[in-house]
Amino acid sequence: MGLFNKIKSAIGISNESKSEEISEFKTIFSQTIQEQLKESQYFYTFTFSAIPTYNDIIKKWDNEKKGEFAIFLSNTVKRTYLPYRKGDRQSGNEYQMSSQMLQNMFRSKMKFSEETILAIYQIFKSYNPDKNYLGMYWWPISGLFRQIEGSFKSDSIPESIKEILNEITEIKKDVNTYHYKDQVKLEERIKTYMHASNSDEGSIKPTYFLGIDGFQQYANDVLDKQKEEDKKNWFALVSLAQKANGSKPSQKYLNEAKKIIDELGSDKFKKVSQEWFTYVIEMKESVITQTQIYDKREYTYNVIEFLSSLNADTIKGFVWMSSWFYDNGTIQTLSKLGERCFKKIPEKGPAAAGIGNACLYSLYASKGLDGIAQLSRLRLKIKQNNTLALIEKYIEEAAQKLGISSIEIEDLAVDDFKLKDHQLIYSFDEYNANLVLTGIGKSVIKWFKPDGNEQKSVPQFVKDKFAVKLKKLKAVQKQIDQTTSAQKERFDRMLRSNRVMKLDYLKEKYLKHELLSFCINKVIFKFSNENDDVLAIYINKQWIALDYSNVDIEKYDNVLLWHPVISTTNEVKEWRKFLMEGEIQQPFKQAFREIYLLTDAEVNTRTYSNRMASHILKQHQYVTLAKGRNWKARLIGSWDGGDQDTATLDMPEYNIRVEYWVNALNAEDQFNDTGIWNYVSTDQIRFLDSNSGELLDLIDVPPVAFSEAMRDVDLFVGVASVGNDPTWSDSGGLPTYRDYWQSYSFGDLSEIAKNRKEILQRLIPRLKISGVTSIQDKFVVVKGKLRTYKIHIGSTNILMEPNDQYLCIVADRSKKDFSENLFLPFEGDNGLSVIISKAFLLASDDKITDTTITSQINR
Repeated sequence: MGLFNKIKSAIGISNESKSEEISEFKTIFSQTIQEQLKESQYFYTFTFSAIPTYNDIIKKWDNEKKGEFAIFLSNTVKRTYLPYRKGDRQSGNEYQMSSQMLQNMFRSKMKFSEETILAIYQIFKSYNPDKNYLGMYWWPISGLFRQIEGSFKSDSIPESIKEILNEITEIKKDVNTYHYKDQVKLEERIKTYMHASNSDEGSIKPTYFLGIDGFQQYANDVLDKQKEEDKKNWFALVSLAQKANGSKPSQKYLNEAKKIIDELGSDKFKKVSQEWFTYVIEMKESVITQTQIYDKREYTYNVIEFLSSLNADTIKGFVWMSSWFYDNGTIQTLSKLGERCFKKIPEKGPAAAGIGNACLYSLYASKGLDGIAQLSRLRLKIKQNNTLALIEKYIEEAAQKLGISSIEIEDLAVDDFKLKDHQLIYSFDEYNANLVLTGIGKSVIKWFKPDGNEQKSVPQFVKDKFAVKLKKLKAVQKQIDQTTSAQKERFDRMLRSNRVMKLDYLKEKYLKHELLSFCINKVIFKFSNENDDVLAIYINKQWIALDYSNVDIEKYDNVLLWHPVISTTNEVKEWRKFLMEGEIQQPFKQAFREIYLLTDAEVNTRTYSNRMASHILKQHQYVTLAKGRNWKARLIGSWDGGDQDTATLDMPEYNIRVEYWVNALNAEDQFNDTGIWNYVSTDQIRFLDSNSGELLDLIDVPPVAFSEAMRDVDLFVGVASVGNDPTWSDSGGLPTYRDYWQSYSFGDLSEIAKNRKEILQRLIPRLKISGVTSIQDKFVVVKGKLRTYKIHIGSTNILMEPNDQYLCIVADRSKKDFSENLFLPFEGDNGLSVIISKAFLLASDDKITDTTITSQINR
């Protein structure tokens, strides 16, 4: 059939010579519909592999017949669309089948004639029912172009095909439409294809970042500044990066990238790509005002943007390419980029989750263990449940490759930074800089003159002559501080697992490791053999017992982090006394860790605990805390199914899953702009067998697992309860629940508060205000010049004598922290700091100038 006749046939002009073939197509098409109806009455989605006629007949046709059938399908889509929209069932089935079959055929490789392509395109062009919305992109234009690529080499494209390709590239684009991203990508593919037909062999079309955002101009300027001989490779890399899709790259993709990188030079690639990554790390979100017209009314709204999806995909491609490298600079940059991209944008979610996931993949896939170390660090930083699951999957897969556990690979992955005696020495000509670890997340750089005397500041000549080396030193310091902080959090969570190690493992992986040995300083371990066990604390490379004697650990076979719940009450008290008297601050709360033992009430309820039930929590704060402790929790809101949630914690060491039930506090207007409830009420805690899903009797739950789960939930309540908010009652809160606020604010102490009370009992006698400060039951009592005040040890809220009048004081974080220079046996208790600060303030109540406070005192 000639070109003119084929086009006439395509658009519906009579052609009797084709009637027999059309009749065959109709019969076969009808069969596919009947076969689908046997499987399901719905045609929205289906699998063509389950339709025999498609697989046994249609797929076996030659290209010419497939082309004719594609024309038939296009006409069927055109013919049935309007009846389908009007509700005609048969037309609906035909429309769904023909449109999806056409798209499916276009995914395979076929060679169409010029006439067939023009005929299909003419149908696409002549019938656009949603012309004002999607235009030509209502049709599978991208799939049609794929057939053009497969049918004609770029150096032999017919003029008629070039004309339709030019028409496609000139279709108007609107950044606010659903198909904008696909439209821009297709335009670039067409331009690349057309460029090859109009240029010298081997030439590369200039390819730039396409998305309109704050990154585009910077990145494209960097491309323009590259040497002319390198631009060919850079444009090829950008073009390849724009094809990045899916959750991880194929090996073919990576190999193709590596070939171009090798030709360009890996140093050039890393320098430029990391400049781009660093720019993204430092980028701020932008607020864009958008206007839409709907039903003749104009709507204006603000959208917070970070990166356009087009540029995000391209950056993702470059992140994948970076998985070939495992140098410190690449690993650190990818880790920072991942952390930035998972940072949440209000009411939107992670800034660029696709890039973030690519960073996780590249850290996992890079050679060596430095990438795994960064995954371990990110696991403590990131809150999204699906992202945490992906990180754990990568760590587990890496461990399986080495034939070890995921905990062991995290031990192996910790960098020692070539420390010696917990310090690093850098030489700057005759000057030395000593980087010294001083605490968890803390280090100092000391400068020494040629004569050995210390200099307080950085020598000026170092700033002038060694600027790059100095910058590297400060970067190493930051990395070390981040690593010690991450390991502190990892050891704290390790207390959940009751992990037992062999003594040789502890010596090899911890004691000989310059950074880990620093992190376990002042931590208590339990050593055991068949006949004996002993507790010892590691202080300055020595193991010390409670009686201050040295412990010979060589006598023992096994070792684990000591958890106070496995010791007697007296032994725990003695260790706490040991720390306080010796002013020994542990890197995390161990000896002073809250202990939760089974109560009689919990024995009676048997399979659940109500100990943390009936509290009112600020939902966003609670969910953030839960995720920070590795619980899976979600925000619930005013939508179907949004009235309750079950937060869960997996404890694989015990084959246990913990559940904490919460319900929406369905109070009027108490939700934010996105429908998320402001408050939730709490319910029971349950423990289940993670394999069978069966409820466990609480008496059968291992003590460490029970105590740690209850400690987490007590933390959620202790921090997120509205009872901790001194302004909640006066600001309106929820009038119906003011009794809860009152009872929590001044009620019985939780385990966390009891622990705080024990520390305050030892601490207050050392304070300057000890003469007017004491502890009475649940309160720190301060006798001021004007009134006497009772600070609740749990909520930190205040009552004033003689009539228990409530005093609202909102903690000012900018003011001096009076606990800053006080010894505490562990780092970090904000409630303790607030109590001490309030006590100092109220002890001198006659000097208070803040009228919001004095007006209440003098009332």
